[in-house]
Amino acid sequence: KGFRVVNIDSTVCLESPRLAPYIEAMRSTLAETVGINSDSVAVKATTTEKMGFTGRGEGVITMAVCLIADMIPDNI
Repeated sequence: KGFRVVNIDSTVCLESPRLAPYIEAMRSTLAETVGINSDSVAVKATTTEKMGFTGRGEGVITMAVCLIADMIPDNI
């Protein structure tokens, strides 16, 4: 449709499992899926310190922001 993904910034919030061992693989998979360099993908993991449904292990919260740009180069 004339747009491209510039970067992705994502956060996963859960008590377990610890995601640190998987973050690089997650970055690579996301980057490959959308066709960008893995340096343009951030994946962070955090907890709710045992509070709420995520703290009880009943669910996961995920948030992501994606910057997109027009693929047509600017002639300015």
